[in-house]
Amino acid sequence: MLPQPVFPGMTPGHLLLLASGLPIDPSMTPSASRHLPAFAQWLGYAGLIPFVVLAAMMWWLPATNRMAAALALTAYGATITSFLGAIHWGLVMRGQTERNPTSHFVWGVVPSLLAWIALLLAPSAGLVLLAVVLALCFAVDRATYAQFGLEHWLRLRLHLSLVAGASCLVAAASLVR
Repeated sequence: MLPQPVFPGMTPGHLLLLASGLPIDPSMTPSASRHLPAFAQWLGYAGLIPFVVLAAMMWWLPATNRMAAALALTAYGATITSFLGAIHWGLVMRGQTERNPTSHFVWGVVPSLLAWIALLLAPSAGLVLLAVVLALCFAVDRATYAQFGLEHWLRLRLHLSLVAGASCLVAAASLVR
């Protein structure tokens, strides 16, 4: 059996907001996010661990070891970015759109191709490219999720995209200091 959250109905995102001391938007309460499986939210936030840890390591590691963390973060970011594009293929393959699915199939490979380019660049440039692509993925999802009835996932996607993108930028900054 999986461990239960300390605060029933609270996701890691809710706990982060509480800990930050920022005012909490009523739409962020556990009852407002009832459409999202709590386990999926926990997994999403757990997926941020490599982003945050590797970005922090970039500032604490000696310069001789920094490149290994940069490559690990770039590879992880590329993997996640590819996943975000692939979601669109899955949605269209389920036949959940009445519109022409071609744009979703095309978009589905764009993040993977851009992530591959990020892997070929110097890590400082690759991490910046990944941050831009993560933001672009969120923008596309924000524009398209409603047609699939998935707009209730956007708040989680926003949190994940902001932290992942910021981690990439923080790590890139550590390489040019």
